[in-house]
Amino acid sequence: MHKTMRKTADTLATVHIRHHYAATPARVFDAWLVPSLAGLWLFATASRPIRSAAIDARNGGAFCFVERRAGVSIEHRGAYLDVARPHRLRFELFSPDFAGVMTRVTVGFNPRGSTECELLLTHDGLPADCAAQVEARWTGMLYGLAVVLAHDDITESM
Repeated sequence: MHKTMRKTADTLATVHIRHHYAATPARVFDAWLVPSLAGLWLFATASRPIRSAAIDARNGGAFCFVERRAGVSIEHRGAYLDVARPHRLRFELFSPDFAGVMTRVTVGFNPRGSTECELLLTHDGLPADCAAQVEARWTGMLYGLAVVLAHDDITESM
């Protein structure tokens, strides 16, 4: 996994993460948009599983993931700007983890051979003081995505 973080302004930063998957771009792409699968890894952690995941996977559609932290419901929500299966996914994201700022995430799904995918994630508009935490969180989530994709029994329904 390759990660870089670059400051784009005095208060905003961009995070770039590259991850390789032993799955086709279509399979990796779909794991972002099928609620039962995305809820297993997107915004989830081992100690804080997602309580609910709602996804309207179309340009202009919205999503909302709810987790519980210390007895409080936390929402990660946003809107899809570009859903181009299986090549690109772009969305606005609002999370309390980003100091209440609306940010943008672009995910590219590039084929590597006939059965593998390189995922390129760019997260723009982050408060600079949150960027390292956000980079670590994405790193963990993308690892969780690899775990989900490794279980054929989970992803067979895709």
